[in-house]
Amino acid sequence: MKQEITQLIEQALDALVIQDHLPADTQAKVQIDRTRDKSHGDLASNIALTLAKAAKKNPRELAGLICAALPESDLVAKTEIAGPGFINFFLTDSSSQSVVRTILERGAVFGHSNVGAGRRVQVEFVSANPTGPLHVGHGRGAAVGDSLCRLMMATGWNVASEFYYNDAGAQIDNLARSVQARCNGMNPQSPDWPEDGYRGGYISDVANAYLAGDTIDAQDQHVTGAADVNDVEAIRQFAVAYLRREQDLDLKAFAVHFDLYFLESSLYNSGAVEQTVQRLIEQGHTYEQDGALWLRTTDFGDDKDRVMRKSEGGYTYFLPDVAYHLNKWQRGFERVINEQGADHHSTVTRVRAGLQALQQDIPQGWPDYVLHQMVTVMRDGEEVKISKRAGSYVTLRDLIDEVGRDATRYFLVARGPSSQLTFDIDLALSQSNDNPVYYIQYAHARVCSIMRKLEEQGDTWNIEAGLESLGQLTEDHEKALMRRLDQFPEVVAHAAENSEPHNVANYLRELAGDFHSWYNAHKTLVDDKPVRDARLALSEAVRQVINNGLDLLGVSAPESM
Repeated sequence: MKQEITQLIEQALDALVIQDHLPADTQAKVQIDRTRDKSHGDLASNIALTLAKAAKKNPRELAGLICAALPESDLVAKTEIAGPGFINFFLTDSSSQSVVRTILERGAVFGHSNVGAGRRVQVEFVSANPTGPLHVGHGRGAAVGDSLCRLMMATGWNVASEFYYNDAGAQIDNLARSVQARCNGMNPQSPDWPEDGYRGGYISDVANAYLAGDTIDAQDQHVTGAADVNDVEAIRQFAVAYLRREQDLDLKAFAVHFDLYFLESSLYNSGAVEQTVQRLIEQGHTYEQDGALWLRTTDFGDDKDRVMRKSEGGYTYFLPDVAYHLNKWQRGFERVINEQGADHHSTVTRVRAGLQALQQDIPQGWPDYVLHQMVTVMRDGEEVKISKRAGSYVTLRDLIDEVGRDATRYFLVARGPSSQLTFDIDLALSQSNDNPVYYIQYAHARVCSIMRKLEEQGDTWNIEAGLESLGQLTEDHEKALMRRLDQFPEVVAHAAENSEPHNVANYLRELAGDFHSWYNAHKTLVDDKPVRDARLALSEAVRQVINNGLDLLGVSAPESM
């Protein structure tokens, strides 16, 4: 509806230019907002305020001219000028009802758009070290990242999802030493246990599988345990493959798919890291100090320069990160979104600075980052901190096994990533209106139940009958519900543009609330056939939008509960 009103205003402005009320070179971006108080209409625009200076007119006078020049439309019942020059639009009942027609006609693609126009975007998320099971923080990254992919696809982008495996460096050495210690019969309480070793029970599982000569199939890795406790490299390769497989199973249980798994080790094996160093040196942005190689990231907005190569040898994490993102740019991604934990905050500026120092025409501020805060898991009013499987933290699989995939995904995406999140297991398990997942899914199932009841009564309904009867939708609850439905495409577009999938989750809860209020106030299967057909059409429109919205969050829409 905002687009329709925008077009009416643009036509009015064109007419005012012809009438010499506006300069011929007038350029205006029409902004339409929804009113908070329905006594002020349904939609409002400040266009007269923004153009008053160019028109050399009082804003209220210009607003009057715009209203007079608006083309006649079945959408607008009346306009009013408010305050210093706002134009309020009161929509007709038929304009509100038209959204039901649009939803029923567009079905599963209602809310979709072509804003991305096929441009390429890569979303990198989870990217966990292959050193243990995925924890609940990884789960939040998976829920947010996968929803971002779905939103970008729904708005016309060509989306590639990617998981970056940190399979090189100190943490992998610690993993190998930990598994080796278990192979030698040690436990975390042993005096010779590696100082930074991993202590979860899963390390024992890896060691036992290695000693048993098990074969591990994980993505592109196929490794058989050598059973040699002295071969640290063989242990390293086996452990990484084993835990990659475990993480793959966690992600499968979470219904998360990746188009590409990128190995950090490939950056070293291909020479990309060394080539990146040489490029930075050639550009004159490096210097040596205290035996270390530094990059002048302060030249590009960082608060201090960063070490690339340590004095004792070996590269810091910063350098392969720059090489990896150069690789992304060279693969042709116009936009890149990195969904990571808030502990990666310090990497944002330095990675962007490193990319600018390469002088490869990479835009400033590229890539985008979405950083999520920590998750606290609660049960019976107390924090849950450990898992039998991992030992020191709550795993993603723990939550899925406890409350199911749908509740886990919804709860982990329902708040803005920048906010800390409390995951209440008791609430997620409850079948009450306080549980947003249950509340939303129940609205969808309720519509399906209405349709089944109609069929049990030996009656039928079809879309054509519903569309012919839309004029019957005149109750206040129905108008509120249709206004909410009309917001869905706008919510999807905004969530995709700003990387905020929680807005879709919040919208669905509001839509479910409007539907339940209407359902409780007005009987659907009434004897008056035109009214019944119209209310069934509205119910089906609600069901379709809930289905579309839940799909964007990776949550199912059950037909019965």
